[in-house]
Amino acid sequence: MKLDKKEILKALETITVAGEGKNMVESGAIANVVTFGDEVIVDLVLHVPALHIRKRAEDDIKKTILEKISPEAKIIINVKVEAPEKSIAPDKSIPGIKNIVAVASGKGGVGKSTVTANLAVTLAKMGFSVGILDADIYGPSMPIMFDVESAKPLSVEVDGKSKMKPIENYDVKILSIGFFTPANQAIMWRGPMAAKALNQMIFDADWGELDFLLIDLPPGTGDIHLSIVQALPLTGAVVVSTPQAVALADAKKGVAMFMSEAINVPVLGIIENMAYFTPEELPNNKYYIFGKEGAKNLAEDLAIPFLGEAPIVQSIREAGDFGRPAALQTGSVIETVFENITRNVVQEVVNRNENLPATEVVKITTMSGCSSKK
Repeated sequence: MKLDKKEILKALETITVAGEGKNMVESGAIANVVTFGDEVIVDLVLHVPALHIRKRAEDDIKKTILEKISPEAKIIINVKVEAPEKSIAPDKSIPGIKNIVAVASGKGGVGKSTVTANLAVTLAKMGFSVGILDADIYGPSMPIMFDVESAKPLSVEVDGKSKMKPIENYDVKILSIGFFTPANQAIMWRGPMAAKALNQMIFDADWGELDFLLIDLPPGTGDIHLSIVQALPLTGAVVVSTPQAVALADAKKGVAMFMSEAINVPVLGIIENMAYFTPEELPNNKYYIFGKEGAKNLAEDLAIPFLGEAPIVQSIREAGDFGRPAALQTGSVIETVFENITRNVVQEVVNRNENLPATEVVKITTMSGCSSKK
């Protein structure tokens, strides 16, 4: 069997690289195609250095050739990344913080803050130094989840400057707007005021040395999200969703925001929360109340990692309400669940740091959210 180069190129015209409007051949992503009998070598050039975009492009090429040309074709793909030249931006990183991971959700009520709290305490139990920035300005919940509602950050002097000292509990450092406003008072701020408050908690805080700073983002894809990517070079983002279709549709938008060419923050993966319910009296039964494996299937569709699933368990809710994250319960099922999820998150951070350059902050250029990298 001999493969035809022209037929292969014609087939590859049916697919595009994520973030580019033209097909692979027209955009120049396919630099060359060489055939030797039943073997085809494709030279692929990408302009966005993101693992998920690279993997998706490779998978699309292989699938297209196998389906439209020959199921017996032997395919070799050589990938070269040619990121566009960028101007040098001022360093907005926080000294002493190694990894900054945003935890996001498209939809509210999927347990994003609960997942963030349990990830944090599990990382701390593993020996990492951890902090949480509660960026959910209009609905801060970390003070309740860590039983520090009445705490007030103190002012400390660092290198001649006055800094906020984060509140610490369960070996996790926390800053939240909830520490500075009365519990019964609604926060009615426009975007610029919220962004200013966030910047103060980010840059005017004495975080010290941290292996991980987790940022608990509000639901959606709005002002706060843009303020964060404009302020900080995120290591990556984790998206939390339940398995139901409504939540998945919004989670997909959240992933799309981070994957967009303008933002370009690596998506470390998706966590499925409330995956199933197991009654205490029937420990071997699983009831898929919100649907089965919806977030897992979404991760596969988007070619991003699936980080694991957490069940609906009454103790998780109770632990959050009483200010002691459920993953602290030694020997419990929930401890094991979050240990597995957290290991996957850590592994994806390691993979990201080994294979991708540092993320850059985003420069917002228009009110509509169009942006460019600094």
